[in-house]
Amino acid sequence: MKFTRRSVLNLTAAAVAAPAVLRAHDALASSGSVKVYAWQDYIQPNIAEKFEAETGIKLELTTYGSNDEAQSTVRASGGTDFDIVFPSIDTAVNYLDENGDSYFAPIPETVNVENIFASFLRDSVALGATHQGNQILLPFDWGTEGITLNRGKLPIADADISFGDLFLQEAATGAAAFRQKSVIMGAGLYLDATGEVPSNRMLDVYKSEDEARRVWGAITQWILAHKENFGAFWNNATEATAAFKDAGCVIGQTWDTTGLLLNRENPDFVYRAPKEGIITWMDTMGMLRGAPNPEQAVAFMNFMLTPEIGGMFANNTGYNSAVIGAADFASEEFKRQFNEVYTDDVLGNMWWWQASTPFFDPIRNEYVEIITNA
Repeated sequence: MKFTRRSVLNLTAAAVAAPAVLRAHDALASSGSVKVYAWQDYIQPNIAEKFEAETGIKLELTTYGSNDEAQSTVRASGGTDFDIVFPSIDTAVNYLDENGDSYFAPIPETVNVENIFASFLRDSVALGATHQGNQILLPFDWGTEGITLNRGKLPIADADISFGDLFLQEAATGAAAFRQKSVIMGAGLYLDATGEVPSNRMLDVYKSEDEARRVWGAITQWILAHKENFGAFWNNATEATAAFKDAGCVIGQTWDTTGLLLNRENPDFVYRAPKEGIITWMDTMGMLRGAPNPEQAVAFMNFMLTPEIGGMFANNTGYNSAVIGAADFASEEFKRQFNEVYTDDVLGNMWWWQASTPFFDPIRNEYVEIITNA
């Protein structure tokens, strides 16, 4: 998928007029409740209160901090405890039951799918958003994993920033923060670019178990050779921020929101794209097949797919909405940061998390444990 700043930020140029009010169908759901299972920072009070005020539906919100947590919870309940979940698109394969059926239902026809950028819908198919020919997950937002650094302590120019900088001697002992399951991708892109561990830009780890072990084994050994730089591990937004504020890290491989929110507090912190290519994720929204409140679930999905809420979501979190017109409701600060980070060169060099293969997570977890216990 190729983006430019104009195509992403100038959303109204291609905008489809999105209804500001619920469709007639949704009026049937103007009471009752909807059970939403979302990432910790997704549904903040301003969105929850607006939803309840406009629809008359009570929002019952439960949050999670990782995809692993969400998957295990949904599987344990057989997909019946919640109406809506927000999985990362590459994890869709982990929401299959013992018969190979998805815990997610086909997207109802009454959902305003036309409010989503067509390019996201198109590319979501290859990334895992369909099952047995049906769209089961809708693109909701996207973001990246790059480098957050304290430029007051580690002055690296934008053009020179690399995933390899996490392990620079100049970064000082114990100065690097990262999520273990991500750092083996970032380090892998760096080692592929230098030719030390060829991996076809890390796509080889999706090809076969043997290739996954070859690539990740070599990357893990290289990371362990630089373990003196380990400063803090993180697995959610709170932990990532604490790595810099509390643990004293000066550089880290983080989600974009970590660096962008730190930058709003202290301009010494910047978030930038590594020259190897910024790692990009897409989170989705789907209705579980055993949803106890399907009509209310549709009303919630349509509410979240309006441009105003897309802009509110972006302002709240720093993530980029997949809704057409959302940028018109984003703050000037959000737009400034977007333009600083996502130049046309960066948007043309994005590395997307791919749809998981059956062996991907189990083998990766083996190497994550090795790094964690080093």
